[in-house]
Amino acid sequence: MPHETIDDAALDQLFREARTANAWTDRPVPDDKLREMYDLLKMAPTSANASPARFIFVRTPEGKAKLKPALSAGNLEKTMKAPVTVIVAHDLHFYDKLSVLFPHAPDAKNWFTGSSYFAEQTAFRNGSLQGAYLILAARAVGLDAGPMSGFDAAKVDDAFLQGTNWKTNFLVNLGYGDPAGLFPRSPRLDIDEAARFE
Repeated sequence: MPHETIDDAALDQLFREARTANAWTDRPVPDDKLREMYDLLKMAPTSANASPARFIFVRTPEGKAKLKPALSAGNLEKTMKAPVTVIVAHDLHFYDKLSVLFPHAPDAKNWFTGSSYFAEQTAFRNGSLQGAYLILAARAVGLDAGPMSGFDAAKVDDAFLQGTNWKTNFLVNLGYGDPAGLFPRSPRLDIDEAARFE
């Protein structure tokens, strides 16, 4: 079905004026806002509707204390000050839910159980997509996002994911950004530098 382009204000909020937050106000992020964000991101596409991403919303002092040893020095202060830090992970056994998520293909689980490599690649690729959807959904509900590498994934797994089949991919700080912490916007590649038409 045809869709109209969303208006300029929405495009600005999602893309053109959106910035990576590096400093945060003290305004809290209620759990209901995180649920609203999740209810948007879960609707975006993944392969076979597999939805392998798993999210840990770290928002308590105890949770931040567990996360702190895994952070690089450059990410420490802003992550400790962010109201929420999301651990974007993926479930290596995502296929256990395909009977619910992809019911019209009863044998879909078998597509993945025969190859741990294929399952891991599917989980990582589509979990990464869902992490990107999280950033856009956060912006759509009025939050700022600060996605980052610069941490020890094994330490995060050890602190938060023991006893699961989940693996850490990346982190996203969420909250209401302090404009004083913004860097000048970095350049972007033009389409002729980043794409080909064949």
